Amino acid sequence: MLSGIPETGYEERPLDVPPVSNAIRIYYDRRLGARPRVLIGFLVSTFAASIGRNGYYIACAWALVQAGYGSAGVAILLAIVSVVEFIASPLAGIVADRFDRRRLNTAADVGRFAVMLATAFSLLYLDVFPSLCLSGVLFSICDRVALTASQAMIPLVAGGADLAAANSSVFFVMQLGSLGAALLAGPLLGGHSPAPALAALALFFLVSAGSLLSLRLDPIPHSITRPNGLAPTVDRRLLRLFAAYALLYGGAVLVTVMGSSFIFEEQKGTAADFGHLEAAWSAGSLIGAVLFTRLTRAVSAPILHLLLLGSTALALMSLIALRAPWTLIVFATLGCLYTLGRVSIEVTLQSRVGNSVLGRAKGVMHSLAVTLGLLIFSTATVVGDSVFPSTVFVSFGAVLLISIPALSLGVGQRKDES
Repeated sequence: MLSGIPETGYEERPLDVPPVSNAIRIYYDRRLGARPRVLIGFLVSTFAASIGRNGYYIACAWALVQAGYGSAGVAILLAIVSVVEFIASPLAGIVADRFDRRRLNTAADVGRFAVMLATAFSLLYLDVFPSLCLSGVLFSICDRVALTASQAMIPLVAGGADLAAANSSVFFVMQLGSLGAALLAGPLLGGHSPAPALAALALFFLVSAGSLLSLRLDPIPHSITRPNGLAPTVDRRLLRLFAAYALLYGGAVLVTVMGSSFIFEEQKGTAADFGHLEAAWSAGSLIGAVLFTRLTRAVSAPILHLLLLGSTALALMSLIALRAPWTLIVFATLGCLYTLGRVSIEVTLQSRVGNSVLGRAKGVMHSLAVTLGLLIFSTATVVGDSVFPSTVFVSFGAVLLISIPALSLGVGQRKDES
């Protein structure tokens, strides 16, 4: 674990994994003056990219629903994206561990800008569904590389500081960008073609790339970054961590797939109402990022993950009996729970896995999560509009409750695990 914050309750790193965060801290202690500027630049990039990324998926989902393809069309699009992510995630991890992560992230931002701009033009002349499917493939490749490289940069950008605080700041800004995208979605999409919205949102990736280019990160010494094997050592604790990530990711995917239909068909809402749903999720996520540091000082990471999964299950199941504005409170709660889980898992992974294999560990973790996402997309595609979205929410909530006993096995025996 990260030395200096034992009160957070995170489990100690295995003996065969070097305390790379300590090595990075010693190296960066020589350049404390540059740390705030680097962190601020990185947060600006994260904020801008988050607006562009979330805005892209919001615009695509609404465009499909507006064109009459419903939740099945959204599910097919996201299933295609997930297949690409499943293949690209391990490769992105390898690339992030081998090449300069700042330059890699910058190149991926430029790629996402180009894809969104091309998509905006294609929607003016071509059918919505095939255009967005092709766009989703290209965008997800760039997106996976960008996210893997960006999140693997966090220990380096933090400069050996408190990983929990650094990750909380990054995820807070990320969710602030999601909130910004949600607030922009209503005005940009209401009563207009999604093409201008995509073109406008694409500009945020240029802002992100420019911010990254302005950073001056000195290369980490070879003694710190030399490879430590071809892949991270995956033990029972990491498998449990990966499973918790996959289930939390599955809940977020379900909201993405079913959210538009839940508002448009079941709640009889408008584009503005859909934007309110996304805004509620993002607002809850901001609260989760703020609460993270305090909460983890009182609860150990494995117990926290189980509590978050159980709370997510109950929140999803409550949607079947609620209507606006109570549904917005539930989606805000779901956003809060998801962010708490994501930040906790990121910090736990960064404290257990060496920097030289962090990208690959994240690639493996995300691939497992995408596998569950594919199952959700497949189910949504088969079910289509024959079942209410709230019924699907209840079903996934039941899956989460069933998974908790399995994940709880061995949690109390962490001191005996190697």
